[in-house]
Amino acid sequence: MSNLLSSDTTTRPSTAASGALREVSDRLFIGGELVLARGARQVEVRDPATAYTLGSFTDPTDDQGEHAIAAANRAQRIWNTETPLVRSELMHELAVRMRSDTRLFAELMTLETGKPFKECADEIKWSASAVDYYAELGRHSVGTIHGTATAGQTQYTIKEAMGTAVIVLPANFPILLMMWSAAAALAAGNAVIVKPSENASLTTLAFMRVFEELEPGLVQCLPGGAAVAKQLVGHRDTHMVAFTGSVPTGQAVARTCAGSFKPFLIEASGSDSFIVMPSAAIDVAARAATFAAFLNCGQVCTSAEKILVHEDVYDEFMAAFVRHTRQLRIGHGLNRVDIGPMENERERQRVEVLLARALEQGAHLITGGSRPELGGELADGYFYSPTIIDNCTPDMDLYTQEIFGPIAAVYKVSSFQEALDITNRSPFGLGTTLYSTDIMEIDRAQREIVAGMIWINAPLLDNDAGPFGGRKLSGVGRQLGSEGLDTFRHTKLVMVDPTSSEQSFWWFPYADEESW
Repeated sequence: MSNLLSSDTTTRPSTAASGALREVSDRLFIGGELVLARGARQVEVRDPATAYTLGSFTDPTDDQGEHAIAAANRAQRIWNTETPLVRSELMHELAVRMRSDTRLFAELMTLETGKPFKECADEIKWSASAVDYYAELGRHSVGTIHGTATAGQTQYTIKEAMGTAVIVLPANFPILLMMWSAAAALAAGNAVIVKPSENASLTTLAFMRVFEELEPGLVQCLPGGAAVAKQLVGHRDTHMVAFTGSVPTGQAVARTCAGSFKPFLIEASGSDSFIVMPSAAIDVAARAATFAAFLNCGQVCTSAEKILVHEDVYDEFMAAFVRHTRQLRIGHGLNRVDIGPMENERERQRVEVLLARALEQGAHLITGGSRPELGGELADGYFYSPTIIDNCTPDMDLYTQEIFGPIAAVYKVSSFQEALDITNRSPFGLGTTLYSTDIMEIDRAQREIVAGMIWINAPLLDNDAGPFGGRKLSGVGRQLGSEGLDTFRHTKLVMVDPTSSEQSFWWFPYADEESW
């Protein structure tokens, strides 16, 4: 039995989407307006579901990068002089504009990244929610008054903007991951320069229209390749970097920032465990695992990539997991589907190599494992069937890698302790899901699992007020919550003696009775 193939015909871009794609092709968003990119490299942008050309982007020149950085620093100085109240009001207006254009932005994102329309529309809504959250948090928290350590003094901290923040993005959540950082950065008084993924450049450029009412240069977007990112990350006039992407690139960003002690946030990779224990509601857990493993075709940093199932419920869980997976509808994201294509052909080939190696090392193919036979306009799309393999063990190559694709690897475990051991042995530590109603297992999971996030019977959820981030090779720092705001702020300690009194208790000359 195979996955369900969408019977709908491919939906053509709406007039609004076609116009937006033409408007932003080969442009940069600098100084509050779209300008032609003048770099030497031009790249075609293709719909991953059809391989049809949507438009193109062109790299900026070094001079255009310099111009953007200078404009950002000018705008930041103006923005930072506004009161937190004014910044908050402008950010709320920004969220309103985001919501009003949800349908257009979601359509563009579906066309360029392949994600189902619902997932893209949800992404815009979640992004607007983060903007509203930081609009309020940014005006609520600007420092702290401390209980004084010296009589007669006032001692407090001030939270200050860093300056210009560079945000380097992947394609899987191009708007959400941008706004998790950008909203916090703006609320803290910073300017922002966005370097989008090459697989989501047009969507990100089109989204820039929501910033047009802000100070020109406050938010800018420079599509392009690695050279653009290197210029922005290493420039002496950028002051913070927020990066989401691969481990090797994240390490390169960290090394560059270390040269000048530039603050950075790195969200690198994940290979999350999804633990199912005997006390769980098994069909609910299987449906949850299907979602956690195959959301956005598995191209999610918090995807369930290690499905750890207790032997007592293994057969029951696997039957339900396979049934739910085979019911997923595959096709173009603008149709009635659950699963779209992968981002590009290179990613699909990478996943095929990972699967072949796992099977070579002893894994068993349960379902999927091939390119679905989609005809017509979808025949050349970058589709791959949701795949389940079992008989997986920690000595396989797959265990130490991020799959980042539609492959769910299942491990049979004999105890909760074994599940913990397999989870914590991973080089990654982003998140872990546990399905259990055993209070002792729940307590041990939240205390003993080495990860930034733990989901108990509720996989992959985010909360604007709760920090998002990982440990080990999953990265450094946090987005969202108050921690996410402080990621983009310096803390300054101030001590004031209003009477300018002599502090003889520790000034020279030292008292004779305090000498040896």
